[in-house]
Amino acid sequence: MTPLIKRNTTTPKTKSEIFSTCLDNQPGVLIRVYEGENARTKDNNLLGRFQLAGISLAPRGVPRVEVTFDIDANGILNVSASDKTTGKSTRLTVTNDKGRLSKEEIEHMVSEAKKYKAEDNAAAARIQAKNDLEAYAYNLRSSVKKLEIAINETISWLDNSQKASQEEYDNKKKE
Repeated sequence: MTPLIKRNTTTPKTKSEIFSTCLDNQPGVLIRVYEGENARTKDNNLLGRFQLAGISLAPRGVPRVEVTFDIDANGILNVSASDKTTGKSTRLTVTNDKGRLSKEEIEHMVSEAKKYKAEDNAAAARIQAKNDLEAYAYNLRSSVKKLEIAINETISWLDNSQKASQEEYDNKKKE
């Protein structure tokens, strides 16, 4: 979960952030909008969700999806998501009259967040470590694929260039 607008922020307020996909050739992304003070979504209040479909198919981490939160002076929240490559976009509007927490519920949630802050921080650190390792593994896989391609291209060039000069072999090696 990535908090974009913190509690008690003055309104109106607009905040955007760029996100990406977590899978290769992912055709869309699901945007969930929460209110709450906790690091984990399960401990917060889901305000709504929407799907941005038809994003450009690419390796994980390549697509760029801009998510914008806009709270107007009346407390109405507009959340939009747009694929920076295709230009496709969609939005969600959350008003004050449906699905929102009461003042008492908010205070209880703040109290719980303080109480479990250490646990939430440990969970967030664990998730970040997992995400970092996963990104590292995917980068390694991508590097290995590129290396395999380079090896295969070089072997193919060698097979077709049996009578190349020493200079051609040296130049090919520098590539």
